[in-house]
Amino acid sequence: MSSESLDKASATQIANIEKSTGKKLSEWIVIVNNSRLQKHGELVSFLKENYGFTHGNANMVVHYAKQSHAGAEENETDWIAEQYKAKENLKPWYDKIMTEVHKFGNDVEVVPKKAYVSLRRKKQFAIIQPSTKDRLDVGLNIKGVDPSGNVTAAGSWNAMCTHRIKVEDEKTINNDLINWIKQAYEQAG
Repeated sequence: MSSESLDKASATQIANIEKSTGKKLSEWIVIVNNSRLQKHGELVSFLKENYGFTHGNANMVVHYAKQSHAGAEENETDWIAEQYKAKENLKPWYDKIMTEVHKFGNDVEVVPKKAYVSLRRKKQFAIIQPSTKDRLDVGLNIKGVDPSGNVTAAGSWNAMCTHRIKVEDEKTINNDLINWIKQAYEQAG
């Protein structure tokens, strides 16, 4: 999807949100930011439960409120550097995973967000998120495959993912992890 069509799609979705709710996007941003909730998923649930939003509309409003939507401050912030502030020990793990991911093909799109990095092909297939000072989470989108081993169902951790792998030591960054990510990559093609 080109950035131009993404902009048109986003503009249409925002117009639809404003029409259906009677509030401007800027008003929803104030509501989200005044909620005192911090996590993306909590904010999405807040809008769905309290205001009847669909998941997609709630997700979009939260991304705009948290300035993590596509195009937000694109050239002003190095989101990856920001993610690893006070978590510098995790950056080599991220780099090691990305070295392997780039071997999948030249069609991997790396999209840094405020809290995580989205890996896309035709659609998002994985995210890499430094969740704590001691753990990276790898979220995957894999349909029709049961989690096994150190792979769990993503559950409420991230509604945009089906599977989750907690990387709590460098030994977890192995062929098994890379094969799971590659399976998600292949399904996204």
